[in-house]
Amino acid sequence: MKINTKYHETIEIDENLVIHFDNGIPGLPEYKRFVLLPLSDDGVYQVLQSLDNQEIGFVVVNPFFVKPDYDITLDDKTVQQLEIENEIDVNLVSIITLRDPFNNSTLNLAAPVVVNITNRKAKQVILQNTNYSIREPLHVLVEKG
Repeated sequence: MKINTKYHETIEIDENLVIHFDNGIPGLPEYKRFVLLPLSDDGVYQVLQSLDNQEIGFVVVNPFFVKPDYDITLDDKTVQQLEIENEIDVNLVSIITLRDPFNNSTLNLAAPVVVNITNRKAKQVILQNTNYSIREPLHVLVEKG
């Protein structure tokens, strides 16, 4: 299937890679179909691209790249909604708020996007009772790279 994107222009994607958000993303409930596209050659940065609106594309990163000791527990409701049967079926990404210069960008560790890679169901989870910030400095990752 061909899609128009925010950062990649028009590209061809495999329909099996489509990620479904039953309730959309908080603040954008009308957008339910997304795909993860590589943004950097090393695969560290990706774009969570809406298939419903080409202007909706979030730059994301695996939170463990920034915070190796990142540790969350998903609530039972989320596990049931996403039909998660095994921890290895879960892919986490965190949305980056881009700033200029890039070193000033921040990462939302308090609300990761959880993807069940087996059935392609996803949800942005707002963690309760966490010390993680919605504005974790990204410079830690940038300095490593």
